[in-house]
Amino acid sequence: MGGTDTSRPGRGRPLAGAGSSPTGLLDLLSVAAVVLDTSGRVVFWSPQAVELFGYTAEEALGEFAAQLLIHEEHRDEVVALFAEVMESGTDWAGAFPVRHKNGGTRLVEFRNMRLLDDLGDTYALGLAVDQTLLTQVERGVALSARLVTQSPIGLAILDTDLRYLNVNPALERIHALSAADHRGRRVRDVLTFLDAEAIESRLLRVLETGEPVTDHYVVGRPASDPQHDHAWSVSYHRLEDAAGRVLGVATSVIDITERHEATISATRARNRLAMIASASASIGTTLDVEQTGHELARVVVPDLADVASVHVLESILRGRTPSVAGPARFRVVAVAAAHAREAADVADPPGELARYDGDRLLTQCVRARRPVMVAKTSGEDLRRIARTDEAASLLAHAGAHSYLAVPLLARGEVLGALSLVRTGTEASFDEDDTLLACELAGRAATCIDNARWYQSVRNTALTLQRRLLPQLPSRLPGLTIACRYLPAGAVSEIGGDWFDAMRLPGDKTALVVGDVMGSGINAAASMGQLRSATRAFAGLDLDPAEVLRHLDRLTEDVEHTIATCAYCRYDPERGECRISLAGHLPPALLRSGRPAELLDLPSGVPLGVGGTAFETTVFPFRPGDQLALYTDGLVETRSDPIDARLGTLLEALTATASQDLRQTCDRVLETLRPPGGDDDVALLVARAEP
Repeated sequence: MGGTDTSRPGRGRPLAGAGSSPTGLLDLLSVAAVVLDTSGRVVFWSPQAVELFGYTAEEALGEFAAQLLIHEEHRDEVVALFAEVMESGTDWAGAFPVRHKNGGTRLVEFRNMRLLDDLGDTYALGLAVDQTLLTQVERGVALSARLVTQSPIGLAILDTDLRYLNVNPALERIHALSAADHRGRRVRDVLTFLDAEAIESRLLRVLETGEPVTDHYVVGRPASDPQHDHAWSVSYHRLEDAAGRVLGVATSVIDITERHEATISATRARNRLAMIASASASIGTTLDVEQTGHELARVVVPDLADVASVHVLESILRGRTPSVAGPARFRVVAVAAAHAREAADVADPPGELARYDGDRLLTQCVRARRPVMVAKTSGEDLRRIARTDEAASLLAHAGAHSYLAVPLLARGEVLGALSLVRTGTEASFDEDDTLLACELAGRAATCIDNARWYQSVRNTALTLQRRLLPQLPSRLPGLTIACRYLPAGAVSEIGGDWFDAMRLPGDKTALVVGDVMGSGINAAASMGQLRSATRAFAGLDLDPAEVLRHLDRLTEDVEHTIATCAYCRYDPERGECRISLAGHLPPALLRSGRPAELLDLPSGVPLGVGGTAFETTVFPFRPGDQLALYTDGLVETRSDPIDARLGTLLEALTATASQDLRQTCDRVLETLRPPGGDDDVALLVARAEP
C-alpha cells in the first residue's frame, strides 16, 4: 500500500485542539496581539501580551519591539523578517525565542501579517502563543487519539512480480478483502482506490535498490468506506535470503486515519483562528451598515462558503420592531462569491429589498434566532432556501449542495441573517462551521447595530443642526454674502459649526462663524444656544469684543461647553470692519486687485475658558474687498501642515476674486474639503459693494 506525497507544513507548526466554540479555543491558547508601526514601535499591546511577555502596556507602548523582546543575537534576523513582511505583505509564521521581562527566554509561536487602515497607513499585526502551551494541546490530542483508537498494523508479503503472497487479518480489514482474494493478485488489482501505478513504481525501486521506504503517508477512500478519506502510514522493505537472493517485498500498513483527521482539525482550527483574527481587524472599520456587511461577506468567502449574503431586516433599518409573523422583508446589504457568476446565480441582488415567506429557512432563522443548517440539500430544501421557485432553479444549476444561515444578533435583538451556500466546495457544512459562522456574525452584528444607532443619532443631530442654521437675509446694506455648511462624513458625528449674518441698527451687518467643540446632538444643541445668544447680543449693537465677553460668561455656565468664534461688524458708512476672535482661526482678506492674505489679529481664547479679555481690531473694508470666515474643518487635516492648508485657501480665494461668491465658496470647498471629511465645515464669504 502507498501513494503520492501529501503536502506538509512549511515554516511554523499547525495549532491543535479546539474548544467548544471559537471563543473557547482563543481562551485556551491565550493568544496575544501586538501591533507595530512601520518603524517597529509597539502601538497596540493586548492584555494577553502582558501575560505572555511580562511587560505592561505602559512599559511596551512606544518601544521598539525588537529591542524589548528579542535577544541581541537574534535581532538582525527578526528585523529582516519584519522588513520582509512590511515590504511584501506576505504572512510569516513560526516559533522564535523571546526575552521575558524577568530575564528568561520563552519559545513563542508567532503569526505576523501586514495591516492597512483606511488612511493608507501600514502596520504589522503579530499573534503570539506560548509554544509550551501549544505543544501541550497537541500532545493531549495525539495521546487521546492513540489511547482510545490505536490502529493495528497490516502486513503483507509480495513476490518479485508484486503479487500478494500473504496478508494478515489487519490488512484484510483495511482493504476489505480476504486473504484468499489477495493471493496471486497484483497491487494494481487490489489497491484500486489509490494511485496504484505510483505505488508499484515505488515498490519496484525498493526491489532494485534495496533502499527501504518508511512511514510514507497515503490518503484514499477504501471500498469499505467510500464516503470518507482514510490515511495510512506505509513502509516497504526488500526481502532477501541468506545468500542475498531477492525474494520479494514486505509491506507494513498502519491505519493513521485518526491522526490524519486530527491534523486536518488542527489545520482547520489554525485557519479559523486566522479567520477570526482577520475578522477582528477588518470587520467594523466604519460606522456604515453596508460597509460592515461587505466586510463580513469578504471574510467568510471563500474559506467558509462559496457564496455569502448579508440580509438586514428592513424594519431594523427603519427603526421599527421586526414582525413576528408573515413574510420577512430584508435589505441585501452585501454579497460575496468565490466566482463572479455565482453571485448573480445564487444570491439576491445587493441593495435590493427581498421578501421571504414565513416557510423559508432564512425567515425561520431570524424568527427563531437560531442557526439553520442543511448539510445535504435536496430539491425541496432548495425551494425553502430560495426566495422564489426561479431562484431555487438557479441554486440547483449552480450546484448548491449545502446551506447555512445564522442570525445577526446584537444586544438581544435580531438584526438579520448571514446566508452561506457551498457550491464548488466538496465538504458540507458541519457544527464547527456553524460555531464559526455564529462567532463572525455576532462580531459583525454588533458593528451593524452600532452603525444603525449611530446613523440614527447622526441624522437627528444633522436635522437639528440644519434647522438651527439661519436663513440669511436676501439683502444687506453694502454687502453681498454667500455661505456653505458641510456636515462631517459617515465616519464622524455631526459637530457644532455655524455661521450667521444679521442686519444691525444704522445699516450695519454682523458676520459670525463659530465652532462648538465636540460632536453629536449635544454639540448641535449648544451651537443653537450660542447662535441665539449671539443674535441677542448683536442686536444691542455692542462692540465685537463686548459681544464675545458676554458669550464667554454665558458659555461658562453651560457644562463642558467650549467654542471658538469670529465676530465681525461691518459699517458701510465708515467703510470699515470691527472684528474680534475667541480662539478662532484668522479670517482671510482679499482686497481689490491684490492676493488674499490672513488678517493678523489677536487670537484670544475659546469661549467658556473665562478670565481673559477679548480685543477688537479695526480694518478698512471698501467696495470690491472680500472677507472669508471659516471653521477649522476646512483647513485642518491629520496629514498636512496647517500653514500649507491655509496657503491653499488663500490661493483658491485669489483665483476666484472676480467670480460670483457662490462660485467662490464651491471652488474653496472643492479644493480643500476631501469627500467624507472628518469634521464639519462652515464657510462665509462677504464682498463690500458700492
